[in-house]
Amino acid sequence: MTTPPVRDEAPAPRVLAFEDNSLLASLYGWHDRHLVRIEQELGVSLTCRGNQVSIAGPSEPAGTAVLVLNGLYGRLKDGLTVGPAEVEAMLRMAGDPSISNTEVKTSRRRITPRTLNQARYLKTLKTSSMVFALGPAGTGKTYLAVAVAVAMLEAGDVDRIVLSRPAVEAGERLGFLPGDLREKVDPYLRPLYDALYDTMPADKANRRLASDDIEVAPLAFMRGRTLSNAFVILDEAQNTSRMQMKMFLTRLGENARMVVTGDLTQVDLPEGQVSGLADAVRIVESVEDIEVVTFTDVDVVRHPLVAKIVRAWDKDDRRGAS
Repeated sequence: MTTPPVRDEAPAPRVLAFEDNSLLASLYGWHDRHLVRIEQELGVSLTCRGNQVSIAGPSEPAGTAVLVLNGLYGRLKDGLTVGPAEVEAMLRMAGDPSISNTEVKTSRRRITPRTLNQARYLKTLKTSSMVFALGPAGTGKTYLAVAVAVAMLEAGDVDRIVLSRPAVEAGERLGFLPGDLREKVDPYLRPLYDALYDTMPADKANRRLASDDIEVAPLAFMRGRTLSNAFVILDEAQNTSRMQMKMFLTRLGENARMVVTGDLTQVDLPEGQVSGLADAVRIVESVEDIEVVTFTDVDVVRHPLVAKIVRAWDKDDRRGAS
């Protein structure tokens, strides 16, 4: 007599119980859309009964679903919001040990990474004296750097923040813009102000700006200075020349952090001029205590269309190069 093969029994469903019923609507999402998204991504089945969620499916994805749901519920208990972006972020990062201790708290925001690269970037910003962040728009390169800078300023770890950008025209010329020099360059610096005011209350930011604890200035204003006890950020660095980049990097003083961000696919320099950012990354890549973090379209956290646009553009660039 032939013995029938023994079939592996499906693991028993896991059951999670959430104490605070008032948070369940936000946890589950409108018409349970958050739960539906978790089911789609992980291949599990979620069933709600009151304050309990039953998770049926293979052990590994079911375990991931437990981490995701507990993580989202923890955000809600901490007073943070949960929406589709947070669900996607938790699905990407659930269970990865590299995301531990990467949250940034400022007086206005509690910022958590939404991709693994963002988590690694935040860790690097806290530990390295100089960081280069490369990648497409919408990956959080500048925003996260400003958030860490604000957190360190408020904690007294640095005495000031210096935010800078090269004032390179992208279709317009400074001379034709209205106003004095400051009014001419302010439009180029506006994204830095936006990040600053999003991570710090406006009244505090204005006081810090008035007292020069926070300085926002064009790259040209950095020449001849030594920036000590400061968190220094150079944004849009792909638009620097080789000499400008060398000048900026050598401003680093004692007890200072420096972050250089840029997108090497969006260089607005005159045709034929080499980007100082590309040159710098090549030259310093082997220097100790200098870290390079590279983002891709996977890390884009703006509107989902932004990631698709980045991928379409990259595909067209590759086609043109072939």
